[in-house]
Amino acid sequence: MIAWLNRLVDLVEESLTEDLDVVRVATSLGTTEYHLRRMFSTLAGMPLSEYVRRRRMTVAAADVVTGSGDLLGIAVRYGYGSAEAFGRAFLSVHGVSPGRARRDGGPLRSQPRLRFRLTVEGALPMDVRIVTRPAFRLVGHATRVPLVHQGVNTAIQEHVTSLAPQEHVRLKGLGDTEPHGLLAVSADIDPDRREGTELTYVHGVAVTDAVEVPDDLDVIPVAAGSWAVFRAAGPYPSTLQAVWAATATEWFPSNPWQLRPGPEVVAVLDRADDFSTATVELWLPVEGGSTVQR
Repeated sequence: MIAWLNRLVDLVEESLTEDLDVVRVATSLGTTEYHLRRMFSTLAGMPLSEYVRRRRMTVAAADVVTGSGDLLGIAVRYGYGSAEAFGRAFLSVHGVSPGRARRDGGPLRSQPRLRFRLTVEGALPMDVRIVTRPAFRLVGHATRVPLVHQGVNTAIQEHVTSLAPQEHVRLKGLGDTEPHGLLAVSADIDPDRREGTELTYVHGVAVTDAVEVPDDLDVIPVAAGSWAVFRAAGPYPSTLQAVWAATATEWFPSNPWQLRPGPEVVAVLDRADDFSTATVELWLPVEGGSTVQR
């Protein structure tokens, strides 16, 4: 995977003046666009689209400052249809307009070229199992919330606490399959996993087709497939967020599995009364492996 990502960085450099076909790149590397974008954003700390924009504006700044052509020509060279659109992108990266940068020589903010390297991690084994599940449904109460990388997601917290205690009991009574118990479901996540983008959050349970779902509940169909199930215990939600990061930095690079599109599901197996600590399982949809991990 490190080789994939470094090849992707090379192709970004070769495509700064044209659109990068990420689907074609992923296919040539033997992976999927979904997995490639998710691994890049997690390991680089920024979405692929943001890295491309920063690198494009870093190189374009040299053309702007040296005066090699009019600003409209530079805008077109780097894939922008107008000087205004180019100016907005330039301003968002450098904090100054192209005109001012040409006049004053800056200030400019450079995005260095990324290079991914393997470091020795994983001193502690990860508690993970691979399960293959038939199709099932996730049912419960859905809402749209922003993606938060660290700390408490207040929008999710408010959504869950707005439900009456008897509603949690009703939901638990409906669940009849794995993942068991009340679930925190994240679906429709931005492929680049940009913080602040919206996702669909469902507080609910997993059910088979044998369950008759009440009309007042939202339903997400889930296709049959394999899942990597990571178990962790500790402060909540920081432990869960650390586990997700570790799947990208440690587990996926070391195993023959890759992410596939689908909801991410968190099952809370045990928790403190105030939810300050919890034992959880993180269910991630995967494909491509051939061995069972435990």
